[in-house]
Amino acid sequence: MPKSDRRVLAVVLVGLALVAGTVCLMNVDKDDTNAVTAADTINVPSPPPRHSTTSTHYLSGQHLQKPERFTFDPNTADSTQLLRLGLMPWQVRNIYKYRAAGGVFHRPRDFAKLYGLTKKQYRELEPFIRIAAEYRPAVTLVDDRQPHARDTLRFPVKIREGEHVVLNTADTTALRRVPGIGSYYANKIIMYARRLGGYVSVDQLDEIDRFPAEAKKFFVIENPSPLKLNVNSLSLDELKRHPYINFYQAKAITDYRRLHGPIKSLHELQLLKEFTPEAIERLTPYVEF
Repeated sequence: MPKSDRRVLAVVLVGLALVAGTVCLMNVDKDDTNAVTAADTINVPSPPPRHSTTSTHYLSGQHLQKPERFTFDPNTADSTQLLRLGLMPWQVRNIYKYRAAGGVFHRPRDFAKLYGLTKKQYRELEPFIRIAAEYRPAVTLVDDRQPHARDTLRFPVKIREGEHVVLNTADTTALRRVPGIGSYYANKIIMYARRLGGYVSVDQLDEIDRFPAEAKKFFVIENPSPLKLNVNSLSLDELKRHPYINFYQAKAITDYRRLHGPIKSLHELQLLKEFTPEAIERLTPYVEF
């Protein structure tokens, strides 16, 4: 090889040797460093984690012991008791903050509102929650000292089998004491009595739309004295206001009076097609001449 080429080759070989040596030295240093680090990790214990005094108090043995079950009042239980029940430290802090802000657990289910409390935790703790009497709502003082009085005006006591109400003299309060009769039908009974002029038979209650038939046995009629219509003096409009006289019947009465003079008996109307024997029979107690 020419002399110049030999020099170039020698320079290249020397450079390669230097690079290889450098790489070997770096690997040796790395291995030594790893060895020292591993030795230090095994032989030197790591420092304990830093916690505040409160956290150390809460966490002491918390995860090493099984939760206990005993009665407690969430309004007065201290942190030690709450931790023994299995609550987490941050849950205990939430209870303390709630109480410090004036919050009160009035009943066991109020404890379920604790932020972060799971359904499982609440169901396990619920049987052991005891709320002291002084933390119960003040309204319970009334309930405890004074028995609840029934509102007989809104919810009247119903009469029993065999008892009766006089139909023509009872007001809505008395009518509502009948089983099956509420405010609606009590008002209907009164209104229909005014239209009729009074009841002469309990069966007339069937003429009220959808009247409960089973309630009829609690009513009686005593000394009926219905208001009577003077068929010889009332106008057509006045006559047809009665439930038992329709427009055509009222017109037949006024036409008969005009043609034949005053009516002396309803039987005079039997020849008119508007008046069937049944219509005359039910109208008889309510007319006069």
